[in-house]
Amino acid sequence: MKKIVCIAAMALLGFGNVNAQDGSLSKGSWVVEANTGSLATGNTAFSLVSNDGNTLWAVGAEAGYFIQDKLAIKAGLGYTDLGTTGSDGIFVYKVGAKYYLNTKIPVGVDFTGSSVNDVNANWVGLQAGYAWFVASNVSIEPTLRYNLSLDTNKAESAFQALVGFAFHF
Repeated sequence: MKKIVCIAAMALLGFGNVNAQDGSLSKGSWVVEANTGSLATGNTAFSLVSNDGNTLWAVGAEAGYFIQDKLAIKAGLGYTDLGTTGSDGIFVYKVGAKYYLNTKIPVGVDFTGSSVNDVNANWVGLQAGYAWFVASNVSIEPTLRYNLSLDTNKAESAFQALVGFAFHF
């Protein structure tokens, strides 16, 4: 967690001097993202946790299409293995939108759902971060996210700190 906060702080302090080329965030282009993050809620991030001989892991990705300059409609899928014998994995899906303010501040809103053993939980996610373009079509995006639970009897609301890697086509 400390590493994520340090990376986010460095990015916000301006270590990213490469700007996105006009084509990276323009209408008709694509973005594919992979995130590392916590397992706080249903997520489409890469995670790995090992405790007392149980290994819990998650894998997922998101993709988006820019319907106008700096505005992408996105969808994502993820899977989490709980690492315990006899437990089913968690399937996660996400749909939403992401907008880049000044090409460097991505903000997003989405609907996230998860399903395990016929139990479904849903969240509305709000996020903001910083797009550090290390190349004209590759960005590292430290992000803070809040997941508001729509099913408080099944899932909790939670904050997440993510570090995303976005490839723009």
